[in-house]
Amino acid sequence: MAAAVATAPGTLGSLHAGGVRLVAACSTRLCRGLRLPGLLAGRRVGPAFWAQSWVPAAGGPAPRRGYSSEVKTEDELRVRHLEDENRGIVVLGINRAYGKNSLSKNLIKMLSKAVDALKSDKKVRTIIIRSEVPGIFCAANLPVPTIAAIDGLALGGGLELALACDIRVAASSAKMGLVETKLAIIPGGGGTQRLPRAIGMSLAKELIFSARVLDGQEAKAVGLISHVLEQNQEGDAAYRKALDLAREFLPQGPVAVRVAKLAINQGMEVDLVTGLAIEEACYAQTIPTKDRLEGLLAFKEKRPPRYKGE
Repeated sequence: MAAAVATAPGTLGSLHAGGVRLVAACSTRLCRGLRLPGLLAGRRVGPAFWAQSWVPAAGGPAPRRGYSSEVKTEDELRVRHLEDENRGIVVLGINRAYGKNSLSKNLIKMLSKAVDALKSDKKVRTIIIRSEVPGIFCAANLPVPTIAAIDGLALGGGLELALACDIRVAASSAKMGLVETKLAIIPGGGGTQRLPRAIGMSLAKELIFSARVLDGQEAKAVGLISHVLEQNQEGDAAYRKALDLAREFLPQGPVAVRVAKLAINQGMEVDLVTGLAIEEACYAQTIPTKDRLEGLLAFKEKRPPRYKGE
């Protein structure tokens, strides 16, 4: 699985992500005790489907706890587990001001460790990737929903990271573009593949060939982002919208959300018949879960469900 990115207050200096891979160890396990059945044996399903990872390798690093008390000012990546009504939301904050959030080797290593840790944490429901450097942005492909909050510049590698997220929101003043052709190179972090899938081949070629930079309104018009907001005085309008979206996801069944993401992502890479088979296989994984029974019971008793991701 390749890297993903999002942005908040700030500007991304890296124009080339270099095909960075944040996740290495993969399996087809959806959650503890659940695996895709042999239903799809023999079908032509892309490698990405079977490589989709839901549980990291045993013995992986434990996720960092707390909100900000454990974060050192020199850290390039800040992992924040929100609390109270936002419990289940994790914010990955890129904090490399001196490098304008460029993708250094150390930052990539930290992102990789964070991804591996978060994938093993069943309490994590949604991840927001933002920049903690005013005007600049940077994300990762994870089994839970990922939201790119773009409050500043997301150029080159920055936009490629955002394209790897499930949902992108941006301030109207944000600037986005794959500008590598200005440097006589091409996008190398997934941009030539993800941008056409997001906005269509013809328009993606136009933007890459011209190295054009779009503002938030223009990005919304072409379908590059889902929501555009007027920037606020604090410079974090996109982040606030991302937080609102994450709160909408929190009450839903966590296993169902993960499996839905898997079905959508992999179904889009194959023909409709195979995609429907993937959906059927994924649907079957939700039937024996405790969460499904809890959902039915909560509906009968007319109360909010208490899902545990089991």
